[in-house]
Amino acid sequence: MESTARDDAYMREALRLAAKGRGRTSPNPMVGAVIVDGRGAVVGSGYHERAGGDHAEVRALAEAGAAARGATLYCTLEPCCHHGRTGPCVDRIVEAALARVVVAMPDPNPVVNGRGIESLRRRGIRVDAGVRECEATRLNEAFVTWVSRRRPFVTMKVAASLDGCIAARPGARTTLTSPAAGRAVHAQRAEVDAIGVGSTTVLVDDPLLTARGARRALPLTRAVFDRRLRTPPTARLFGTLESGPVVVVTVESASARHRERLARLTDAGAEVECVDAGGFLRNAFEQLARRRVTSLVLEGGRLVHEAAWEAGLVDRVQVFVAPVEVGPSGVAWMDRDAVFRAVDALAVRALGPDVLMEADVHGTR
Repeated sequence: MESTARDDAYMREALRLAAKGRGRTSPNPMVGAVIVDGRGAVVGSGYHERAGGDHAEVRALAEAGAAARGATLYCTLEPCCHHGRTGPCVDRIVEAALARVVVAMPDPNPVVNGRGIESLRRRGIRVDAGVRECEATRLNEAFVTWVSRRRPFVTMKVAASLDGCIAARPGARTTLTSPAAGRAVHAQRAEVDAIGVGSTTVLVDDPLLTARGARRALPLTRAVFDRRLRTPPTARLFGTLESGPVVVVTVESASARHRERLARLTDAGAEVECVDAGGFLRNAFEQLARRRVTSLVLEGGRLVHEAAWEAGLVDRVQVFVAPVEVGPSGVAWMDRDAVFRAVDALAVRALGPDVLMEADVHGTR
């Protein structure tokens, strides 16, 4: 539909409210709602605060009370029509006698997927859809990917030098970027469902993979992709289980061959998942999705990045470039030029002395 300036303005407010749930609603989407009466006054508003809590429409209706009768509801996502942990929002909307509902985007969840809009129209409520749809879709890109592709939305993140290196030499733990870039990384960790690394990263860097200096509302899953079960049970990761689970994803042959390693990892607190070796990363991502992981930052190393890239499993690329050169002894990352030829909407911003280049990947949205 062609939206009016008034519809645009109220939907912008609903989107602003929806974003307040960032990092809190997974695996549910972020949703905002605004109710406007015939005089153009906002009589109710709300957003989805956490999975299992009231939906945005319910909060807005509760605030509006009797003023909802004959009013217009602006909602960033199609109202639900099924019984989940909460009742169908379409029933509440009908009971409140709203005259019109304006929706930004349809709900891609197969149990809804247009049925909410159809139900409202069938019961005499005017529904207009598509107002600021692109913004609403981007806001919930992780949820959309999770329900439509049955895997998390994957951001491939790397820190590299000017000459394209990620380490000073093989096996060397190397810090390239500044504290400003580090703060951006930890702010992102506070919002996503999971961080993923290969076993080599654990062996070389022994990272904590926690969100530090940023408040996090939900447990953070740390996934280690480890086909050979090389992850040491002494890794620092296992001292951070209060932050969330550590999931070691391996293959059946490794778990059968290395039963002692498997037992030691389990004793250390690892949750070990076995997947088929063919299409290992795709299978691993799908297994994480079954664990309700909707978003994953793939932090390294190079072999994991290459495997995810070649399998078409990367949705966004983030390259932090530090103003240093490592030299010929350095460990090179992937071909940056080739990567950025395959992306859309490149954005560049400074983070202290570093530069962050971020873009979406063709064909995965």
